[in-house]
Amino acid sequence: MKKLILVFSILLAGVLLLAGCEKEPAPEDRLAAYTKLWNEQKFDQMYGYLSADVKKKLSKKDFTERYKKIYNDVEVNNLKVTYKKPEEPKDHNDAKDVSLPFSVKMDTMAGSVSFDQKAKLVKEERDDKTNWYVQWNPGYIFAGMKENDKIGITTEPAIRGEIVDRFERGLAMNGSVAEVSLVPEQMSGNEAAILSQLGKLLNMSQEEIEKKLNQPWVQPNMSVPIKKVDPAQAALTEKLGAIPSVAVQDIEERVYPYKEAAAHLIGYIGPVSAEELKKLKGKGYSASDVIGKRGLEQVLEERLKGQSGTKIFIKGESGRDTVVAEIPAKEGDTIMLTIDAELQKNVFAQYKKDSGTAAAIHPLTGETLALVSSPSFDPNKFVLGLSGEERKALENDPKKPLLNRFSSVYAPGSTMKPLTAAIALKNGIDPKKTMDISGKQWSKKNWKDHSITRVQDPGKPIGMAEALIYSDNIYFAQRALELGTEKFSNGLKAFGYEEKIPFDYPITPSNIGTIESEGRLADSGYGQGQTQMSTLHAAAAYTAFLNEGNVLAPSLIIGDKTEKKVWKENAVSADHAKQITNMLTRVVSDPNGTPHSASKLGIPLAGKTGTAELKKTKDENGVENGWFVAYNTENPRLLMAWMMEDIKGKGGSPYVVKKMEPVLKNYLKK
Repeated sequence: MKKLILVFSILLAGVLLLAGCEKEPAPEDRLAAYTKLWNEQKFDQMYGYLSADVKKKLSKKDFTERYKKIYNDVEVNNLKVTYKKPEEPKDHNDAKDVSLPFSVKMDTMAGSVSFDQKAKLVKEERDDKTNWYVQWNPGYIFAGMKENDKIGITTEPAIRGEIVDRFERGLAMNGSVAEVSLVPEQMSGNEAAILSQLGKLLNMSQEEIEKKLNQPWVQPNMSVPIKKVDPAQAALTEKLGAIPSVAVQDIEERVYPYKEAAAHLIGYIGPVSAEELKKLKGKGYSASDVIGKRGLEQVLEERLKGQSGTKIFIKGESGRDTVVAEIPAKEGDTIMLTIDAELQKNVFAQYKKDSGTAAAIHPLTGETLALVSSPSFDPNKFVLGLSGEERKALENDPKKPLLNRFSSVYAPGSTMKPLTAAIALKNGIDPKKTMDISGKQWSKKNWKDHSITRVQDPGKPIGMAEALIYSDNIYFAQRALELGTEKFSNGLKAFGYEEKIPFDYPITPSNIGTIESEGRLADSGYGQGQTQMSTLHAAAAYTAFLNEGNVLAPSLIIGDKTEKKVWKENAVSADHAKQITNMLTRVVSDPNGTPHSASKLGIPLAGKTGTAELKKTKDENGVENGWFVAYNTENPRLLMAWMMEDIKGKGGSPYVVKKMEPVLKNYLKK
């Protein structure tokens, strides 16, 4: 029994000795744990490390929400709170408080913020245990911040960069418009009459106006913006200004001088949406900003928008502000395009009520001179504000003015034939080899219900040059069959088919389609089948005939150095390219060529027309689209590809030639 008591006594003494030797918590360890939670932004757990004095003044909810709100408002990223523990532990047994240094670094919407701070830790006993607690103060959030201080943020909008043409003519400019506003309390019982009069002048419904007046922020004495109008409409602004309670004043706004002529290319801006704000979080946008909605305004948004100026500051209780971080506003880039705005306007003018698209490029440099889509819309109206009725009319218009046709692809019709001819030459087919067929129709003996039709029977054997002049479908169908699907498809790919055009504006890639039969291959050879091409690609493909067989990459933006770039090298040989140009020159000069009327301009031209018939069944009376691709051959400086929809009953593809002639004359004879 005595032995048992002795053993128990020894064990008890050991336990007491261990308890007496247990290591007291070190403030360094506590601060290291606290900063770890801080870096992880676990603010609710950080609260447990605060001293009793701090907790009396600040609830867990207030502490947590304050940190979260401030960090969210100033868009904190890459937070790094650093405390370096000393290698040798210090003895703080007799100390009641300790100051330890730490540093804070973070990225914010106004740039980087960094500061050094000292953390005061106090020794407290809680639940019979002694530990160290942080004597927190608002200076831990930002240096110099005190108890009742708040964080303020101001933004200075950046000046949006402008878009100009190659001669510095404005395409998207920072100008001014007239803003119509209304003060609710000044209507003085005449609300119905004033809203009715205002609605008629602004083409707005009473509901649309009332929606503006009923916004949550509106007060009776406030001037409420209703709509923007073109300041050039002097009669309208005068009538508006005469209405009691209505004011008209000039404000800064985006303007588009070339209106409908360049709408699909340039696009327009509009207020940033909630969805866009969410997507662009951290990229410097606020709810009051504008953003490119379509066209180059959207494509080049990053370069055009510039950088808004932002300042984060501490709003002191005394009224004195202390800057925490600041980024000055930076103006967006002014972007110069290769476009000739007057050529763009002249091309668009020729379309008038016709639907279609056109591309014009410099054939020796690849510089894009015009990109037109018709019908169009006035982008200024989107900036000024469309009424619901106006927007509905645009969206429901059967001619689809909102559709960007120059970025779309279409069956190229006979403008494909020069490419088929070039592929045939590349694969050793003799251009002088003649085809002798009578009649306007031809089919292979094994074809059951498929045949090739041509517009006219030349009445004689024809080779490649004559086939281009007469635009003979049968000849090019036979050449495609002679090549076979693989060689024909590879030949088109050498011109850029099935490949994205290296261009600063998204253009749908041209496609060959499915060639699952001899009939489909034959049709593809003369531009029917499933082959589709954009007008820009058609123009780019024809550059091979003036650049020793190389297809140039079309360019749109003038940089520090605008150099000619080859997109597809050796699509054909230099000799074959020259042969094709000679043949296309004859297509224009020969009286039997469909574009022969252009020869009367007195300008040496090479070109090819095309008619693409669109129908779902063989017996259907389909729609016809007309094409004309042409370039001048002496000192070449203009190559254009035009497509006009629904030309049946207008004279076919010669209608497109007639439309293009004034533009060729105006541009090449000046």
